[in-house]
Amino acid sequence: MRFLRFALVAASLIAGTAFASPTNPVDGVDYVTINPPQPTQATGKKVEVIEFFMYHCPHCNALNPSLDQWVKKQGDNISFRRIHMPATGGPNDPEAHLYLTLEAMGKADEFQPKVFKAMHVERLRLNSDQAIIDWVTKQGVDRTKFLDTWNSFGVTTKLRRLPQLMDAYKITGVPTLVIDGKYQTSPSLVYNSLKTSNETQLFQGTFQVADALVAKAAKTK
Repeated sequence: MRFLRFALVAASLIAGTAFASPTNPVDGVDYVTINPPQPTQATGKKVEVIEFFMYHCPHCNALNPSLDQWVKKQGDNISFRRIHMPATGGPNDPEAHLYLTLEAMGKADEFQPKVFKAMHVERLRLNSDQAIIDWVTKQGVDRTKFLDTWNSFGVTTKLRRLPQLMDAYKITGVPTLVIDGKYQTSPSLVYNSLKTSNETQLFQGTFQVADALVAKAAKTK
């Protein structure tokens, strides 16, 4: 599975490219419209925002602190959740299995920075069921409860359905944000406007596009 497209072209870009703010995002350039739109889980006037990510994706790791700040800034405007994109193994992807298990246990948000740190700072290879189970246990999680949830019908069913979700949302890379089940944006899309390989600028531009799309979606609530 691919990560950000700009990671593949960054080497060919000229350093110091001027930063243009995509305050008026264009469909097909800064974002794409999902057809057909997907159902959302948000209630009331809130706009659903989903981050599609992968634990071992370096760009997802880099985006995470800024994304947390953006979610806090949006506050009650949005209902935020994450979906772990499965790797080539699909239903057998241990990282996606880990996220779904933590989510079912109500520990996904708590462990999001911990997993990223383990993989990208401590360089731990959490790429097998056993490695993950051993690591989680060392973090103070009850091993029996974790395994019960890991093997539960609810978690395994969601794991099997992930490839279908990727198809429905037209997800081809991470990190990607989906707003209100209708609009998809990402740093790799925002690159079309900014023409820069600077991650900080691309992330800022992505959040500006997301701000505009949340406001657009809110008008139809």
